Amino acid sequence: MSRLAVVCGGSRGIGRAVSHLLAQRGCRLAVVSRNKDAARTAVASLHGEDHIALSCDVSKEEEVQKTFETIQKTSGNISYLVNTAGINRDALLLRTKQEEMVALLHTNLLGAMLTCRAALRSMLRTEGAAIVNIGSVVGLKGNAGQCAYSASKSGLEGFTRSLAKEVASRHIRVNLVAPGFIRTDMTAGMKDADGASSIPLGRFGEPEDVAQAVLFLLESPYITGQVLVVDGGLQLAM
Repeated sequence: MSRLAVVCGGSRGIGRAVSHLLAQRGCRLAVVSRNKDAARTAVASLHGEDHIALSCDVSKEEEVQKTFETIQKTSGNISYLVNTAGINRDALLLRTKQEEMVALLHTNLLGAMLTCRAALRSMLRTEGAAIVNIGSVVGLKGNAGQCAYSASKSGLEGFTRSLAKEVASRHIRVNLVAPGFIRTDMTAGMKDADGASSIPLGRFGEPEDVAQAVLFLLESPYITGQVLVVDGGLQLAM
């Protein structure tokens, strides 16, 4: 039977590109999104069969637990988990409300922790299981006006490395992809001129660029606890 891949945040942007690429590789997909209709639309466009769409707020423990129980019952053991669900609220720290900080941390960091925990028991039964979390170059380098967002993504890096150590003996690999400026909803308000001039490759990345990196890490049997930066060379200029 083909591998089962769960993509959280898989209905749009990077998550949707990851879902499409994994489906093309023959995986069965469980596309998880807050919006069930968006998840269904994404699944309808995937290559192959036996894909499922589920709605879940990854920041809520009970929803995550029920969602992964449904995945197990409906589709079997999980081979791959990709955490792309995330939000952003740009503001200077002095202007950031506590509820905005909490929302960022709960979705971007706690959400990945909850989904990984929910998936692990199933993944223990799967040979070659792997997890890829989506971080950000901002989590590695920091950025003015993004303190809370950067904190959530920096925390995700530490979590990824720690989990990689915890589960390596069970042959489950855990890695992180750190994108730079990628053409998604999060960067929709930016003009290319606002950021492309600072990128050595001279352009924003596409979701498919990140998806290729995710696929590489999922299928690389001797890589774990690593951060793969996909930013067109942006870090070179930071």
